[in-house]
Parts: sequence; structure tokens; C-alpha cells
Amino acid sequence: MKFEILDCTIRDGGYYTNWDFDKELVKTYFKAFNNLPVDYLEIGYRSNPMNSYLGEYFYCPQYVLEESKENSSKKLVVILNEKDVRAEHVPDLLGPCVGYISMVRIAIDPKNFKRALVLATAVKKLGFEVGFNVMYMSNWEHEREFLGQIKEVNGIADYFYMVDSFGGVYPEDVRKTFDIVRNQTDTKIGFHGHNNLQLALINTLTAIDCGVSIVDATVTGMGRGAGNLQTELLLTALNGKGELDLDFNALSKVVDPFEAMQKEYGWGTNLPYMVSGANSLPQKEVMSWVTKRFYSLNSIIRALSNQSKGIEDNIDLKNLEEEKRYKSALIIGGGPSGKKHAKAINEFIEKQEDICLIHSSSKNSQEFKDIHTLQIHCLAGNEGHRLEDSYSDMNIKDKLVVLPPYPRTMGTYIPSSLENVAFQLQEISFTDKFHESVTSLAIETALKLGVEKFYFAGYDGYSGEIKAQELELFNENEYIFERLREKGNYTPVSITPTLYESLNPQSVFALI
Repeated sequence: MKFEILDCTIRDGGYYTNWDFDKELVKTYFKAFNNLPVDYLEIGYRSNPMNSYLGEYFYCPQYVLEESKENSSKKLVVILNEKDVRAEHVPDLLGPCVGYISMVRIAIDPKNFKRALVLATAVKKLGFEVGFNVMYMSNWEHEREFLGQIKEVNGIADYFYMVDSFGGVYPEDVRKTFDIVRNQTDTKIGFHGHNNLQLALINTLTAIDCGVSIVDATVTGMGRGAGNLQTELLLTALNGKGELDLDFNALSKVVDPFEAMQKEYGWGTNLPYMVSGANSLPQKEVMSWVTKRFYSLNSIIRALSNQSKGIEDNIDLKNLEEEKRYKSALIIGGGPSGKKHAKAINEFIEKQEDICLIHSSSKNSQEFKDIHTLQIHCLAGNEGHRLEDSYSDMNIKDKLVVLPPYPRTMGTYIPSSLENVAFQLQEISFTDKFHESVTSLAIETALKLGVEKFYFAGYDGYSGEIKAQELELFNENEYIFERLREKGNYTPVSITPTLYESLNPQSVFALI
């Protein structure tokens, strides 16, 4: 049976680039695919305005449609996210696509299947082919109402996609699900596989063997979370079976630049994605933890394990109720200045009459191990393991560890030597977000201790070429410092060099 191939690199890969792509890369992409045996190219979303920055291929404005049509000889596709689009939006969203786009796909939560039928009917009236991309395939057996509705796509959808959103299905699941769908509808069936368990190729070949009419892939597997079946792998496998001719020079020209991007963004499966796939857990949070945060693998696996078991957290600690109050706090981050100026910082601490030390990072904690005043270590993210690695022998005298409020997304790890001095905050109230940030945790702890004067050291910021995750952390901290200023007219002071505009710069040397 003849089947078609849809490449959705630009759309699905946008989860890593925020739907912005270099224009020369896109031209290379279109030029190469003009010479490859692929039928459809999905170039992005058409979307209503969102309250955050999302790039041009999330909206596919008119000029993108025109340029794509001009540069590509393939049938072009856009996708709608059903949860954000209603039938009344269709004329404005898709009217400009007429003459440029061949197919409109709709990403659908099976719980919203009935509503999606109304949206699809409006799309069909404009003359587009319609693809129903029904997500969460590995959980369909629990969606009895949806399974009974599949037959209603007849005459509305041109393709009914089985989407392995979690990357957790096996070939036998593909066969079983295909049979369920085929028994309900004569609509052409498609398959979109994710690669968490490295099964995207065999699952796709199984779907083809079952008789699907269309399958998806992306160059180098670029796509949300662990990514998808690699287009180059699918084409090479089919070429090896003698099912299609292949221009390997054209294929190489599009693969090479995406492989270079992969080194920067790091898509592809890893242990957390494998665990999420095996347990049919959403990839959105996992992608954020893996690519943007500074969590350890143990923390991520613990969080995924808790989710799979329906557990909120593994330890509920006593709330921090420190009776002693402190006039000031020195919050020490992990920046190089914390170590570089440690001698001066130690002298500054010794000169203060009523100060506590709060370590938002364990990186510089060894420099202050001999200070005999209350030292509090914030254990969010990976800090429990980092702290344990920093000390071969941890003296708990004058020390506490503090964790974010229960329940914690990442679960809890506390070094065994500190379990007796471990507490959690009841809440983080001074900021409306970033509640699991170590900086938020440190500031809320200081507020809990009655601190009126905030000093910071080791909050250097980042200069030169910075990574996306460093920029995110910088912006996060800047937001948190602004919330502290608003909380009670506090004026946070950095006594070491800093690039944070919300911290008032002073010199530790002037203070000793």
C-alpha cells in the first residue's frame, strides 16, 4: 500500500528554538527537500496571540506562507493547537493560508475530541485537507468515551493520526491501536512517533506494515523533548528495503546544519526522557528540567517516579520556626567572586554583630566553613547532592538546611548528616513565581528570620556569550530581586561585583 511521509521539523523543532529559525537554514531545508521523497512539509503553527514571545513559525505570518510556497515544491502544512483555537477563529487564522497551505492538522487531547470535530468542520469548509493529530496514544485505553467517538471523523478528517506523545508505545501497541481505529473509521490513518525509548523507527515501520497512509519524521529527530523519528533514518531504511530512491547528497545537505544545531540544543533521548516514556508521563516539564534548569538526574528521576506513583513528595519536614531574629543576612551564591573575595567576605562577616549566612549554592560554602554564626544551606534543585560532595565531614553545629514548601516537584534529597537539622518553609510569599528557585528560598528564609538588611555575594551574573539556560537564570534572579524590593522597600546590596541591576553595588573592601 502506498503511504506518504510528512516532515515536521520546523514545527516540532520550534520547541527548542522558540519557533525562530535562521533564514538561510530554512532555505537550505526547502531546497534539500525539493529533491527528497517526502510529500508534506509542516512549517509551523497558526495561532491566536499568546502572552509570551513565540517566534515567526509559531504564527506563520503571510510572508512566511509566501516564502515557503515560493521555495518549496512540496505540499505545505500548518497545525492548530485545539485547546487554544475555536471554530470562530478559523476565518482569520486560516483565510490567509488559502492558496499556500494544503493541509491543516489539529493537535487534539482525546478528552476534547467532540469539540475538535466542530473546529475541523470549520477548517474543512475552507477547502483544506484536515489531519486529526490525537495525542496520548498510550493512554487511549482509559479514554472510553473518546474511543466510542472515533467514527465521527468520517467525512470530516482526511487523516486520523495516532500520536505517541509520551514516546512509550511498543510495536504490539501500534498494531492493537491501529486495529481499534480501523474498526471505527475508514478515514486514512497516520502515525507520529516520539523517540523516548528509541522505538520510533520500529513503531513507524510497524505502522506502515499495518497499512497507515502517512507517517511523520523530523530531520535529526528534532522535536519536543526526546524528539521524533529521524527523517534521514526513515528514508535510509526505506531505501535499503528498495521502497524508494534517495538522493543522499540532498539528504546530507539538510542533515548537516541540523546536526550542528543539535550540539547546541541537545535534543534526543536521555535517561529522564526514557523514564517519562516508559511511564507515559508528559514531556513538557521534563524538557524544562533537562534543558533549562540545573537539576540533577537523580532529582528528575525522583520527580518522575513520584508522578508515576501518584506521590506528591517523599518527605514532609517540620516547618522552619527559628526563634532568634537577625538584623541582616548575607546570601552567598555560586559565582566566582564568592571564592575570589572570600577572605574579605569572612572579615566582613566577623565585623557584623547580628548576621546570618544563607548559602543559595554550595559552590562557595567551603570558603566559610569556620564562621561561627548561623549558616543555612538552601536545598532546592541539585543542591543536596552538591552540598554532600562539598564536604567530606559536615559539622552540623550552627547549621540548618532549608527546603521549599511541601510538596516539592523535584522530591527531596537531604544528606544523611543533615537530616536532624532539615526544615522546610511553610510558604514562599514575597514573589508570585519561581518558588523552587534557590534565590527565592534564601530570601524567604531571611524574611522568616526577621532580616531587615540584605547583602549578597557571589551573584556575579553572566557576561560574554551566555547560554540560554544562563540567560534564563539571570532573568529569573533579576525578577526575584525586584520582588524583594517591592516587598518592603528593601534595598539589596551586592558586596562583590555584579551585573544584576536590581542589586545595589558596594565594595566589600569599603565595608571592612
